[in-house]
Amino acid sequence: MNAFEMKFMKLMSRICIPLVRFSFFVVYFYFGLLKVLGLSPAETIVRELWMQTLPFIHFKDFLNFFGVYEMVIGIVFLIPGKERIALYLLIPHMITTFGPLVFLPQFTWKAFMVPSLAGHYIIKNVILIALGIAVAANIGDFKTKVAVRKVE
Repeated sequence: MNAFEMKFMKLMSRICIPLVRFSFFVVYFYFGLLKVLGLSPAETIVRELWMQTLPFIHFKDFLNFFGVYEMVIGIVFLIPGKERIALYLLIPHMITTFGPLVFLPQFTWKAFMVPSLAGHYIIKNVILIALGIAVAANIGDFKTKVAVRKVE
């Protein structure tokens, strides 16, 4: 590796986790805010999932809770040292988000293994899961303990 590549890779290494944390904030806070404001393009599919799973809760309350929950995930990702809390919040969100692939196939699949636009939107969350795992593997005591074990 030449000197330029070394400097570039050091820079990438230094900004990687902060960039991922900021990206989580942007996506989660923005999408949550759209739900709270009643402007989310995902509202139709969220309503359908709500009707099949939690119809005993008023929809507007559910949508607001879901939106605020997403906004909180985004905010917590920004707080250094609190990433684990954000990851714990992310787990039930991801489970909920993947629900339509199973419970609402008419909205998420055009044919066998051919997702609709909504299905694409949901499947891309695999990237968020991978990035969440990357953050978890690179924060606080865990990273230090792993680095120490490698040296020993």
